[in-house]
Amino acid sequence: MEPLAGANTAAFHQRWPVRLLLWVSALSCSFSSPASLPPSLVPRVRSSYTLGRTFLGLDKCNACIGTSICKKFFKEEISFDNLMTSHLRPPPQDLTSYAANYSDDSKTWRPVEVSRLVSKYQSEISDRKICASASAPKTCSIERILRKTGRFQKWLQAKRLTPDLVQGLPSPFLRCPSQRLLDRVVRRYAEVVDAGSIFMDHFTDRDKLRLLYTLAVNAHPIILQIFPGAEGWPLPKYLGSCGRFLISTSTKPLQEFYDAPPEQAADVAYQLLGVLESLRSNDLNYFFYFTHVDADMFGIFDNGHLFIRDASALGVIDKQEGSQAAFGTGENEDIFSCLVSDCQVQLSSCDTVSEKQNLVLVCQQLLPRLLQGKFPSPVQEKIDSALSLCSKNASTDMEVLGATNLLKDILRPLRTCDPRFAYRYPDCKYNDKF
Repeated sequence: MEPLAGANTAAFHQRWPVRLLLWVSALSCSFSSPASLPPSLVPRVRSSYTLGRTFLGLDKCNACIGTSICKKFFKEEISFDNLMTSHLRPPPQDLTSYAANYSDDSKTWRPVEVSRLVSKYQSEISDRKICASASAPKTCSIERILRKTGRFQKWLQAKRLTPDLVQGLPSPFLRCPSQRLLDRVVRRYAEVVDAGSIFMDHFTDRDKLRLLYTLAVNAHPIILQIFPGAEGWPLPKYLGSCGRFLISTSTKPLQEFYDAPPEQAADVAYQLLGVLESLRSNDLNYFFYFTHVDADMFGIFDNGHLFIRDASALGVIDKQEGSQAAFGTGENEDIFSCLVSDCQVQLSSCDTVSEKQNLVLVCQQLLPRLLQGKFPSPVQEKIDSALSLCSKNASTDMEVLGATNLLKDILRPLRTCDPRFAYRYPDCKYNDKF
C-alpha cells in the first residue's frame, strides 16, 4: 500500500497500470478496514474485476482460507490455462479445481492446481447456514456472525490452540487431536507472518478466523502446510491461498493410469503401497488414515512420482501422545460443526481405526483397476490372490499387512528402469531400493 502515501491521485492513475489498482482493490478485504484509506485514494474497480474478486471468494474474507498468493493472481503470474477468454474474466464457476500456470518471473511457467475447499454450491449452502444461525436475511455479513459465536470468542482469548478449541469440528484431521499436532498447526501455519511459535500471540483476529474457518470446512490446505513434501511427506507443495482458493503443485489423477501398460501400472501400485506404509509408520510417530478413498485422492507428478492429491479425508492419530479430546458428547457442536456437513453427524472413537484400514480400502477400490488383467499367468494369479486377501474386511491386521507386503515383492521386479520414471531414474540403475 506504500505507493498511495502522499501521492497525487490524478498522477497516480496516470503512472500506475490499471491492473495494479485492481489488485489493490481486490486485496482490500484482507485489511481490517478499507475505510483506513481517504476516499480520494480508493481506486475505482471495473465491474469485470468485481466479478473476479467474487469468484475468488475475497468478498467473503475473513471467512476464507487466506490472501498469501493474491498478489500473483492480480499480477497475472497465475493464469487459468485455456479457460479464460479474456484476462479480465474468470473461468467457469461450477468446477472444484482448475488447471493453471504459475510463474515467478513471467517468463518460465509451471503447472499448478487451483482448488476450492468445497464446491461453489456447498459454499453457498454454508453461507446461508451461517445467516440462518443468527436469524439473519439470506445475504448477511457472515464474518460478523462468525465473530460473535462462542467458539470464536474463545479463540480470541486463547494464547495456544488446544484440543477443546477444535472439539466438535467435523474434519477427520481433528477427530483425534493431540496437543503436539495442534502445536504443529500453529507453528507451521503459512497464512501468517512470523510463523514458528506454538503460541498464537502473533495471530491477528483475522488470522484466527481464517484458520478456524479452514479447519471447519476442509483441513486439506492445513495438512499440506504442516506435513510438506519438502520434508518427505507424500503431499503436493502448498503455494498459498487467495480467498476461498488454494494453489498447489499439479498432478495427474490416478484414474488416468488405469489403462497404463503393465510396467507403469506396477510402478504406480508399488508406490501407492509405499505411501500407505509411510502413513502407518514414520519418524514423527503419527498414524494417518483415510475415512474413504477414490482415485481423485491420489495423483502422479510429471516425473512419475505418486502423491496424495487430496488430503480432505485424511485423519491423524498421534501414537506418541494419543488423543486429548473426547468426541460424541454434542456439547461442543455449533455453526462451525456443520458448515459443510450434517450437524447431527457424530464422529466415532479413534480406537475403532485399525492399522489395516488404509490397505483394505485401497485393495478394494483402487488396486484392482490398476492391476487386474495386466500380467501373464502365473504372475497375475499371485497378484489376484494377494488382492483378494488384503481387500477382505474380515482379514486380520497381520493378514492384510502380510498380503500387501507379498504384493510389493511381486510388483518390485515388474517395474522397469527407464526415463519415464524420472523420480527414480537413473538411480534405479545402481540402487536396488529403486
